[in-house]
Parts: sequence; structure tokens; C-alpha cells
Amino acid sequence: MSTDALGGRPAEPQHAARRGGSDRPVPGHGWRTFLHILVNTAAANLTTSFLWFALTFWVYLETRSVLATGIIGGAYMLFVAFGSILFGTIVDHHRKLRVMLLSSTVTLSSFAVAGGMYLLLSEEALLDLGAPWFWLFTTIILFGAVIEHMRNIALSTTVTMLVPDAQHANANGLVGTVQGLAFIVTSVLSGLAIGFVGMGWTIAIAIGLTAVTLVHLLTLRFPEDRAAAERVEGESAIDLRGSVRAVLAVGGLFALIVFSTFNNLIGGVYMALMDPYGLELFSVQAWGIVFGIASTGFIVGGLVIAKFGLGTRPMRTMLLVVAAMGLLGALFTIREWWLLYAAGIWLYMCLIPAVEAAEQTVIQRVVPLQRQGRVFGFAMAFESAAAPVTAFLIAPIAEFLIIPWARSDEGSAALEPLLGTGVVRGIALVFLVAGLVMVAAALLAFLTPAYRRISESYATSAPLPVSDDGGAAEAEAASVAADEHTVGEHAVDDAHGGVPPVSPVDAGVRGPSLRGAPESAQPPSSEAGSAEPPR
Repeated sequence: MSTDALGGRPAEPQHAARRGGSDRPVPGHGWRTFLHILVNTAAANLTTSFLWFALTFWVYLETRSVLATGIIGGAYMLFVAFGSILFGTIVDHHRKLRVMLLSSTVTLSSFAVAGGMYLLLSEEALLDLGAPWFWLFTTIILFGAVIEHMRNIALSTTVTMLVPDAQHANANGLVGTVQGLAFIVTSVLSGLAIGFVGMGWTIAIAIGLTAVTLVHLLTLRFPEDRAAAERVEGESAIDLRGSVRAVLAVGGLFALIVFSTFNNLIGGVYMALMDPYGLELFSVQAWGIVFGIASTGFIVGGLVIAKFGLGTRPMRTMLLVVAAMGLLGALFTIREWWLLYAAGIWLYMCLIPAVEAAEQTVIQRVVPLQRQGRVFGFAMAFESAAAPVTAFLIAPIAEFLIIPWARSDEGSAALEPLLGTGVVRGIALVFLVAGLVMVAAALLAFLTPAYRRISESYATSAPLPVSDDGGAAEAEAASVAADEHTVGEHAVDDAHGGVPPVSPVDAGVRGPSLRGAPESAQPPSSEAGSAEPPR
């Protein structure tokens, strides 16, 4: 008899929910197991971000080198982008819990090595930018922080394995909530740690928290965990070709990733210029507090999605939300009023989780489980590289061209009817143009064939409803047959140490949009659980 993730208690019976044509039941204890994994991943995200931010603060405060901090930040995003496809391949070919254990073990080892270097070498040696020790020290911490992103890809696939299809958006909303919490807390805690206890104790705290998450992972079990795909002979570790094939196999999915990447490109404008604008309106202390409060919108938005979901058409929801984000981005600096700016940031943050949850929800339904790791990795590679590219491009253009012109007599007079007066009207102009471009892109996306194709793929991959007439008897018979098959599988599970083998159906593609089979040919199904996640 298998036990649930809380340990020691018999697992609840599995519901006969089918998702995306995969004919794979969702476990009754799936929500509890998912919440355990979610909290563990949130703690791991918080820990790695805590140390990474602390390293950046420490290096700048001790060296005052913008170049060093710029290289550190750019290298982080670069390694995340290039490592994501590798991470996705690993996730697809291994059990998800083992992937998380591997990630935590490597992160813990990296942080421990960095801690050893800090104890053995003086701070002067570690902070000498001309010596190899500084770059080795930062690279080791960088490696441990980037490897942790493998857990985020694995987490997205566990939603497919553990949560009913109708509640995917709710689960993805919770993911956005914990990410928002980490986003808010990390910079505050990192600054306090560097200010009060120094870099040495900060590394020690990170090592301790990583060890705690690793120990907690060792207590988790869920029998549904398995390798989603077998490795093909000759397949490389970085399966770029397989990732591209998996994306192109679903009509409109590549366009969805391109649109999200474009959205991140526009978001890079705000990433580059939001702090300079805020620091012109507030003191550095006040800006930190205002931005921290405004960032609570990320948590609020995630909780709203967790409660209400995204509706039956998440792509439509996503495009409408992106249009609203663009409108907010265009208008929240239309006048140089601090309250307008703070409220605009809060509302903007509220909308971000909906966009991210919509993309994840679509991928979780239309992409087979055996390919989801590579698809999520491919998407992360594209999207994580987009915002820094725009930030690097727009920052010098704004500093050397737009802002000086806006502060000139000619520029001020030209902008005053639209943007009012002030010292940062040049940044406001950039925000206005970027926001309107985002609105136009979202609205035009509704007219594209790609939008119709991905919407159709999502709809045709939905679980088939059980009819109330004669179809109900057929569905009941199918359910009984599935239960008998499950009993047989449990016997095999016991022979294999409680680990279910990969069935031919599980190893296949997930819906009529991928198989090319008519919808009527798919087996009937029923949804598991209630329409809302547990409170």
C-alpha cells in the first residue's frame, strides 16, 4: 500500500479524472502532495535568490564597481537562458522528485564550497577583481543559484501529474503567489543580512536553509512520479532539436512563446527604467518601501488566480491582461505624481501572475507530459533572455538621447501638453510608447491564425465530458475497466517497489490536437475533485 506525501498514512483512492486525452488518473492526494512540493520549492527559490542578491550587494558595497555587478547580473540571466533547455531535457528523462533532489544537492554543495572559500581566504583576496579568486567565488555561487531553476521546471510538470485539469490555473496561481513572496522578501532580507551579519553568516544561513529543504524533500513520496520519456539513442543532453519538435507539434504554441518573449522584451523597458524613475520621486529608503508595498500586487494577483482561475479560454484572458498591462504602463507616469506611480506599479504587479499562469496552463494541457520539461525549458530560455536584452539596449538610448532631449527647452515644451512637467518626462515618454506597443501587440494577436490554432488545440485537448443519457453508461463501463486496469497496475507496483511502470498511453501524446484522431475516438472521462482548490 502506498503512502501519501504527509507520510505514513494510506494514500487516498485515485479519482478517474482524465486530462488532455492522456487517460491518466489524478491521485486523490495530489493537491496535498503538490502543496508540499510548492512550499519546498518556494523555500529553495527564496534561499538561492537571498544569497544571489546578497552577493551583488556585497560586491558593490565593497568594490563600488558597476562593471562587476553588471557582469554578475548579466551572467546569471545568460546561464539561466542557456541552461534551461538542458534542465528541461533532464526533467523529461528522470523522476521529478529525483530531479529536485539533484538540484538541491548540487546547490547545497556549491554553497558549501563557497562557504569554505570564504573561511579559507581573506575578504581582500575574494574582492580583488584582478585575481581569479573573485571570479571563481562568484561563479560557484552562480552555478548553485542557476541549477535551482531546474526545480521550477519540474514543479510545472508536477501540476500536470498531481492536479486535475480544471484546477491547473488555480495551481499555477499559487505558484505565482509564492514567487511574488520570494520577489518581495529576498531583496529586503539580503540587504539586512549584509548590513547586520556580513557575507560570511549570509552564506551560512543559505547553506542551512538549503539543507532544510533537502531534508524535507527526502520525506516526500508520490507513486505517480516517474520518468516521462525514455532517452532516445544518440540524443544529446541538451536536446534542442527535441525541444523545437515538441513546440512545433502543437499548432500555435511557438507563436505563444514568441508572444511571451515579445512581452518580456517590452517588460525589459520597465525593468531598466523603473528604479531611476522611482529614485527621482523618492529618497532611496522611501523608494525601497514603496516598491516593496507595490510588489504585494504580485501576491494578490496570484491569490486571485488561485481562487478563481483563468476561465475556459486562458489565451483570451492572457491577451486581455497583457493589453491592460500595456495601458497601465503607458499611463502610470502620465503625470509626475508619486501616488499615481505607486498605484500603477501595484496594479501592474497584480496582472503579471495571470499572464504567467495562462502560459503554463496552456502548455500543461496541450503538450504531452513526456515533452513538457523540454517545452518549459525552451520557453524559459527564450523568455528569460528577452528582458535583459531590452534593458541593455534602452538604458543607453534613454540616458544619452531621450532624457537630455526631454529636459531641454524644446523637448519640455513639446511634451508638456501630453506628459506635463517634471525632471523625468523622458522616462515617462519611453514608458508611454512601450505601453502602447504592448497594447497594440496584444490586440493584433487576436487577429492572427496562431491565436486561433492554439485556442483550438487547448479546447480539443480538454477532458471529454460524461453525458447524462446513454453515454453515461458507456462512461461508467469505461471507468470500471479503468479501475480494473488500475488494480492490475497496483499488483505490478508492488513487484516494482511501489513505482508504477510507464504505460503506452502515458508515453504517448495527450490529445486529439496532437494525435490527429477525431474527438469522438477519445475515451470518455470525468473530472476529479471539486471545482476549487482546497482552502
